[in-house]
Amino acid sequence: MRIRPIARDDLDGLQALAQQTGVGFTSLPDNRDFLAGKIEAAASAFEERTPVDDRLYFFVLEDEASGELAGCCAVVGQVGHDAPFYNYRLGTLAHSSVQLDLHRTIDTLFLSSDHTGDAEVCSLYLRPEYRKDRNGTLLSKARWLFMAQFRDRFPDKVLAEMRGRFDENGISPFWQCLGSHFFPMDFNEADRLTGLGQKSFIGELMPKFPIYTTFLSEEARECIGQVHEHTRPALEMLKKEGLRWEGFIDIFDGGPTVEAYIDDVRAVRTSRLCQVEVVASAESDERPGWLASSTSMLDFRAGWVGRGPSAEDVIVLTEEESRRLGVGAGDSLRLLET
Repeated sequence: MRIRPIARDDLDGLQALAQQTGVGFTSLPDNRDFLAGKIEAAASAFEERTPVDDRLYFFVLEDEASGELAGCCAVVGQVGHDAPFYNYRLGTLAHSSVQLDLHRTIDTLFLSSDHTGDAEVCSLYLRPEYRKDRNGTLLSKARWLFMAQFRDRFPDKVLAEMRGRFDENGISPFWQCLGSHFFPMDFNEADRLTGLGQKSFIGELMPKFPIYTTFLSEEARECIGQVHEHTRPALEMLKKEGLRWEGFIDIFDGGPTVEAYIDDVRAVRTSRLCQVEVVASAESDERPGWLASSTSMLDFRAGWVGRGPSAEDVIVLTEEESRRLGVGAGDSLRLLET
C-alpha cells in the first residue's frame, strides 16, 4: 500500500470512493464533473502551476496488488480565498442585574470566518475492507510528512473539520433545530451545495447575530463539538498530533473544528531526512512503525518501511520498498516514527 498524488486517470476510482462516503462527508460529493475538476486542480497544484494560496493537494491510497484506490486524503493550501469559509464560534455572554443581585453566563454561537487563510487537512476516507494493517494511520500521517517537506508552501496554522453527530436515521439534530429554519432545503441538499463549492448562500441566509444555545433543543445542544461515530478514530489521530478543539463548530451538523500551529504538529516536528541505501533483502519489524515519504512534490510517495534509520541517518530499504517509494540509493527520504 502506498500514498501518491491523484492522477488524471483516477476519476472512476475517485467516484467509487465518493459513492461510499455517506451523509455529512461534504468535501467528496458524488458528482463526476466536480470530481474531474478536483483532480485537475490537484494536478495543477502538484505541478506548481497554481498560486500557493489556491492549491489543493489530493492524495490516494493505492493497493499496489490490485491497482484499486483504497482511500483518499487531501490538504488545502489555504481556505477561504475562492469561497467564504464559515463556521460557528462557541462563546459566552454574561448577563447581570445589580438590583436583583443576579448573574448569568449563557453559551452563544457566532457566525465566524476566523480561519480564513489557514491550511486544512480534509477528505480522509478509507474503504471498510481496508480498515486494517494501519492503513488509516498511513492516510492520516502522510499529509504531515508532505507539509513538513514543503513547509514554505503553507501558512502558520492548520485545521480539520470533523463530521458531526447524526442519529440512527441519518438525521442531524443540530441541523433540524437550527439550520433548517434558515435554509429552504434539507440537510443533504445544503451539504451537496457546500461540497460543490457553492457557499455564498451561508453568509446570505444565516443570522448575523449571536444565537443563544439555550434556545436549542437538548438534542441539538448535545451535538455541539461532538463527532460522528465513524469519525472518532480520525479525531483521535489528529489529537495525538496536537490538534485541539478551540470552540469552532460546523454550521450544519455542529461537528468540531480542530486546529494547531503547523510547526507544533508532532509529525512535522519529529520527522527527519535520511539517506537511502538499497539492499536485496533486509529484516523487517513485525508491526510497521516507521513511515517514509519521498521528497519530490510531483512524484510524492509515502508508505511503511520495515525498519528505522541508523544513528547516522541512513535508512536501509529493500528493493521492493525502494520501488514503492520511487527512490534509489543516495536519495533522501523523510522518516517518521509512529
